[in-house]
Amino acid sequence: MDYKIPAGVHAIPHDLLDLRPDSAIDQVILNPPPITSEKNIWFFWHQGFACMHPYTQRNVRAYYRRLSPQGWTIRVIDRVEGSPLNVANFLDVNSTDDFPQAFVDGTIGGDYAPQHTSDLVRFPLLFKYGGVYADVGMLQIGDLDRLWNETIGDPKSPYEVISYIMLEDDGRGLTNYFLASDKNNPLFYRSHKLLLKLWEGKSDTEGMHTSPLLGGLKPMGEGFDWTFKEGDRVYPHEEVRKMLSDYIIQGQVIKLVLGLVDEEDGWNGTEYVAKNVYAMEYMEASQLINQMTMWNGLRQFELMSLPLPKEGEVESGDQKLAREFVEACLVKSFGFKLAHGIIIRVMGQTLGSLWRKHEGADDVPGTYGHWLRYGIANWCQDELPKKVDFKVAPPLKTGPLLRER
Repeated sequence: MDYKIPAGVHAIPHDLLDLRPDSAIDQVILNPPPITSEKNIWFFWHQGFACMHPYTQRNVRAYYRRLSPQGWTIRVIDRVEGSPLNVANFLDVNSTDDFPQAFVDGTIGGDYAPQHTSDLVRFPLLFKYGGVYADVGMLQIGDLDRLWNETIGDPKSPYEVISYIMLEDDGRGLTNYFLASDKNNPLFYRSHKLLLKLWEGKSDTEGMHTSPLLGGLKPMGEGFDWTFKEGDRVYPHEEVRKMLSDYIIQGQVIKLVLGLVDEEDGWNGTEYVAKNVYAMEYMEASQLINQMTMWNGLRQFELMSLPLPKEGEVESGDQKLAREFVEACLVKSFGFKLAHGIIIRVMGQTLGSLWRKHEGADDVPGTYGHWLRYGIANWCQDELPKKVDFKVAPPLKTGPLLRER
């Protein structure tokens, strides 16, 4: 298809893309080379890449096509017996210094056990090897290689972490669906220590947000109206915020560590986030379609499924809106997070869940969804994303990491 390239975006030269058939790409993803640098893209899917939903496989292939020619290795870590990508081949899964007992025993429970399992591998992978951890539902749009090379990959740069940041609540909440660092990162080291402490004696995350170790952090989602109904039961806003805080407990942990001043340990998180974190505002940089449609997943699916007008046809109102969505994402967003998990329960169907349900709907040539996918795989933004500038703020907690106030 001959799709229009928006202003502010350029085509990637073919010699900087891997344009082989999907089958050849998949073979390398399933059998990646040894680790030789920090330029690793880490994903996790419990049953492995071959069992992922087709639309998320396309997400991962897009990373491979764009980034492998620039020296990046893409790995979809799993827990499949005998798999070369089993997490046990990269981390000591029997060590309670690295994982909670429920992970070691395979007894993590609750409605979101796979999500929590993936939460527990991302800090250790980044700490030991470095690189980028991304959810399989995370679409990469901006120039990740350039941003890495000008921040984490540059010894002269002060930036040690790249992520998206939520400005609601206390303004320090990094999103855990995209985290980048060199190995031995002090933020992720402390964050994982705190996360393991919260998991002690537990098999799921229910109630973790109430831990005194979190220093009285507010539940997540203060700026949203999260009220929803299931059957005859209405879940009020405050209850939903607590559910979300338990579900994304890793985000709460990072927020606490970035708000922690621990003089005994020589850690000042408030200075660290201001000086060493390259953070993009998460809504425009990774949730733009959700913002533009008020989180209406069905509307997003309808618009992305529309065909572009044929030559001589007048653009309809919905086609104009779909075009504006695609162009805005390709120009303004560094990535695009397809929402799943508890968000579906709270907000209803999402674009990601509908692409999962309607297999192949995201990859129909001539549609706006395909235009978006084509642009993500073949084009790149001219400029790097804007960084949120922080001043050093008052701490959320003062004292040792693993001690109550």
